[in-house]
Amino acid sequence: MFNFGNNNAFTSIVGHSPALESVIRTAQIAAAADVHILIEGDTGTGKELMAQALQQSSKRADKPFVIINCAALPSELVESLLFGHEKGAFTGAHEKKDGYVQKAQGGTIFLDEIGELPLALQAKLLRFVENGECQRIGSHEVEIIDARIIAATHRNLLKLIDEGKFRQDLFYRLSVVTLRIPSLKQRRKDIPELANCFLEQAARRNGSQPCSFSPDALNQLKRYSWPGNIRELKNICEHVSALMPGEAITKDNLPLLIHESDSDNSSGYILPEHGIDMESLEIDLINQALKYTNGNKSKAAKLLGLSRDAFLYRLKKHNL
Repeated sequence: MFNFGNNNAFTSIVGHSPALESVIRTAQIAAAADVHILIEGDTGTGKELMAQALQQSSKRADKPFVIINCAALPSELVESLLFGHEKGAFTGAHEKKDGYVQKAQGGTIFLDEIGELPLALQAKLLRFVENGECQRIGSHEVEIIDARIIAATHRNLLKLIDEGKFRQDLFYRLSVVTLRIPSLKQRRKDIPELANCFLEQAARRNGSQPCSFSPDALNQLKRYSWPGNIRELKNICEHVSALMPGEAITKDNLPLLIHESDSDNSSGYILPEHGIDMESLEIDLINQALKYTNGNKSKAAKLLGLSRDAFLYRLKKHNL
């Protein structure tokens, strides 16, 4: 686990891969800056865990942390749930009620799956993000709420903007700092550490002895594509821990799904039927590595498994 001095909250994020380390270092700085943050990443990569670490490392750590799953808000109640309502504002509104926004006064709001928020509500959210203005349903008065926004999404918001499903101005307001959480297949070196952590957690919950993965089982886990990311790995660890407490888990003990995905391609990469443009792929990977490391060439070379000289050669070769 990482230990970054006073930012102890980030020790809850397990792993030592360069891709993850780069994101965490950026997150540390952003946490102290008290700006709005957008967390991008596939489902199951740990976006909520990152949001919690950001909040706990900020100056708002002792204030409310309100989690809102935008995908789970009932369409007929979404505005009321977010911004509150006055008594008599609509049928069933028997009393004045605070929304999630009012409850977050002084603290942090985590808007999970922000891409699912109805377009009609995005304009009202924009006003709040811009200047803290909040207006309850049925009220003519405007309240000012001081709350930081951390938003998260597994969707491509720029694509949603092109499709007219997400406001461009809201996107830029939310993404003062953008953190991209790497998928598990981008940090395969972290799988043994994550797996051991999940096995120990499962054993504590079950009151049993922790089991362990044999080397051949770990190799099989590293070859798997992990469409469900860390969440899927955690579920598998809970599965084997419940069925084989205290035992050594071999490759043959792993769920059938892990074996069915195995192929002659042990690296985890699948060549498309139409083939690839190797030069374009190399340029793309170099650019991704530089983006992950904020332009640090030594770290980018490490991400790609290259020496610094080999990396610099490729930069010159492609005029990057």
